Amino acid sequence: MRRTKWLDRTQPQTLYMATLLMYINAGLSLLFGLAAGTRILGVAHLWLIVSLLLIVGQIVGGWGIANEKNFGYIVAVVVAFVLLALTIFGGGASIITLIFEIALVALLLHPQSRAYRKIWFR
Repeated sequence: MRRTKWLDRTQPQTLYMATLLMYINAGLSLLFGLAAGTRILGVAHLWLIVSLLLIVGQIVGGWGIANEKNFGYIVAVVVAFVLLALTIFGGGASIITLIFEIALVALLLHPQSRAYRKIWFR
């Protein structure tokens, strides 16, 4: 029986760092993003739902990558692009946030990550 894990150190460095960034970003979004987002947009209920979906998507994506699940990688890539688009077009984000979002997309789409996914993910 295979055990599930939150991090897999045997994966390439790019996937390992992408998993860590997804968890860290989800935690920081949970701490700071929910309160700030409801004040900025004014549509509290819609923004709260979108924020929670993105947080859950980051956790599911990171967990899926750590357990070599194909759906986890797909969820991680979709969530990373949505976060990048929200950072670029949403306004009000810092340059550091933009750098981390670009780094996450780059780590997930790196040739080493895609090659590992192609061989080992189910």
